[in-house]
Formats: sequence, structure tokens, C-alpha cells
Amino acid sequence: MQIHDKQGNRLYLTESERDAFLKAAEQAELKTRTLCCVLAYTGCRISEALNLTHRNIDFAEKAIVFETLKKRTKGVYRAVPVPDSLLDSLNMVHTIKDASRGKKTPLDLKLWDWHRKTAWVKVCAVMERAGIADGAHRSPKGLRHGFGVLAISKGVPLNMVSKWLGHASLEVTAIYANALGEEQRSIAARMWG
Repeated sequence: MQIHDKQGNRLYLTESERDAFLKAAEQAELKTRTLCCVLAYTGCRISEALNLTHRNIDFAEKAIVFETLKKRTKGVYRAVPVPDSLLDSLNMVHTIKDASRGKKTPLDLKLWDWHRKTAWVKVCAVMERAGIADGAHRSPKGLRHGFGVLAISKGVPLNMVSKWLGHASLEVTAIYANALGEEQRSIAARMWG
């Protein structure tokens, strides 16, 4: 896994691109908006998001529980903490708290009944509306990589980022430390001045 392609183009969204994406998502249809926010705030794979049911939203722990779908063994889960605002949006759009009380919606009902391709197109359309330049980084995978880069640049410990992303090893997660971040620019600026 790399964060740059063979031509040296980055495969991740920068923090400002991520912010523009979230702002553009506010204008999207409600279910598209919640999917975009889940991807941006958790770094999950699009297939993991589409696999979420009402049961996977843990209001008590303020987290979303994902089944890690890249593992060969089923039933490997990870909990990723999320902001209260995302939990509120998920509840409003998908009526999750009613489902947990046994009302209306079954707990095992998926939050989005879309195929992967449909979700991919919807997320990429929001990225285009956000003004993110065309390239491999303008994709759900770019959001995932951007989440890893942002977490490392904000000082989140590598083992925590690895856990949240569902990586098998710290070596895989360590690639995000190779992104050119504010700390590297600050260190380099000392040489220039």
C-alpha cells in the first residue's frame, strides 16, 4: 500500500480538501450526506460503511462498530469514536434510536441499501462539487488515506490509527507518516531561514 502512485501523484485528500468535501456534503441528499460523513470521520472502507446496520451505531460509547471486511475471518470488529454531531445526523436520517428500542426499524436493517458502485458515484459527485481536482485521490479511498494522514499529523498514536483503520500491522499504518505534513514543513523551514 502506498500514498503516492507510480507517477508521484498523491492518493489521499489533504485536510483542506477533506474540509471542502464535508462542506459540500452538507448540500447533498440526506443519506448521501451521512455516508460521506461516516467515510470522512472514520476512515472506513466504502464496503464497510455499506455493511453498517442500526446495531453498529453505539450511542453509549459514541462510536461506530465496523466489521473489518478485509480479514479472512468473519466477525472481526473495531470501534471507531465519532463526533456527537455525526451520531445525531445518523439518528435523525436513519432513525437509529427508535430501532434500538424495537420500534419501526429492525436492528439488522442496513443504513444504506445501495450497491458499492452507486455509493462510489455519489461520494465522487460530492468531491467534484467540493472542487477537488480530478485524480486518484478524488475517491472514497482518498478519504480513507486522508483520514490516516490527518490522524498521524494531529498526533494520534500510530497504534490507535492502525486499530481504527483495521490494519493487520503497524507497518501498514506507518505509510501515513510519510505524507508531507505541517511538522515536516516546519522542520524544513528551519533550514531555509
